Amino acid sequence: MKITIVGTAFPYRGGLAAFNERLAKEFVEEGENVKVETFTLQYPNFLFPGKTQYSSESSAPNLHISRSVNSINPFNWIRVGKDVSKGNPDVVVFAYWMSFFAPCFGTIAKVIKKKCNAKLIGLIHNMTPHESSIIDKYLPPYFLKCMDGFVALSDFVMNDVEKCIGSIKSKVISPHPIYDIYGSQISREEALEKLSLSKDCTYLLFFGFIRDYKGLDLLLQAMADSRISSKPIKLLVVGEFYGNEEKYKNLETTLKLNNIIWISDYVPDSSIATYFCASDLIVQPYKSATQSGVAQIAYHFEKPLVVTNVGGLPEIVPDGKVGYVVNPNPGEIADAIIRFLENTDRNAFLTNIKEEKKKYQWKILVEKMKEMIANM
Repeated sequence: MKITIVGTAFPYRGGLAAFNERLAKEFVEEGENVKVETFTLQYPNFLFPGKTQYSSESSAPNLHISRSVNSINPFNWIRVGKDVSKGNPDVVVFAYWMSFFAPCFGTIAKVIKKKCNAKLIGLIHNMTPHESSIIDKYLPPYFLKCMDGFVALSDFVMNDVEKCIGSIKSKVISPHPIYDIYGSQISREEALEKLSLSKDCTYLLFFGFIRDYKGLDLLLQAMADSRISSKPIKLLVVGEFYGNEEKYKNLETTLKLNNIIWISDYVPDSSIATYFCASDLIVQPYKSATQSGVAQIAYHFEKPLVVTNVGGLPEIVPDGKVGYVVNPNPGEIADAIIRFLENTDRNAFLTNIKEEKKKYQWKILVEKMKEMIANM
């Protein structure tokens, strides 16, 4: 098949770009002809909360990636739709994650529908935003109604799609595959040495962009629990602030915490393995969620997790087997951390993680998508 993926990719950074590139790679390995259409302008600078939208990696992945889409220029959307149609693709996959892109993606899709017979697939990462606004009610249907089928990475997200546009004829629900693109495992000792961290501490990891819905404030409060603060336990907070940094630093001061290590910057792909391999437990204290790329990095590096009972997180973290699922409050988060450190058979968890991660292979997602496409 000739497949075009429309969405973020190199030179843009982040988990969604990595997802689209890895999906394209899997299709290529299956023998398909794949092209990725990414952005010339993804977000206007005033809408982007981070330091830069661009990857710090030195080279692009070995894929056919074209920068063509301007997210705010309607004339560009029409031109991109025409250009994609000229390639006569069999399938166009729109990797959608927020309402801001609904007019852009929807218009490109409408033009493609008029110009060729491609099947249009909405790959929906998020339907209901974590931080919503008025546009989230009105813009998504414009895009969704153009699609011939949908792919979601959790039941939670597909339910949101159906709430938005009603029942769906063609759909695939397949768990977020493992992020296996960040290198191989290294020993804990080697990772700690690279980070100049003591081998005599236990390390918890909070990883990713810091936004309110991710609940870092809950985790900081959990770190103040005397059962944790009295032990050689450190929390690595690794990620760029996408919000009020003072809120968290003030909370650290108020709680008199001395067990937090801040790495307050975007971590390049080449360094991700070091932080995960140095950590004993990954903690995701989210207040809301869809699915989680962080959890799938943890699976790749075979690390146990503590997650909250929100969105699609409980779907991918079997409680008591590979980690613990708790309500999003500091007390339960602290309880789970202590339970893991004091009352968990870590070897049994590791065995379970190795078995569980087999469910999250990229070929499973691609096979499901190809089966859906064949039946459309």
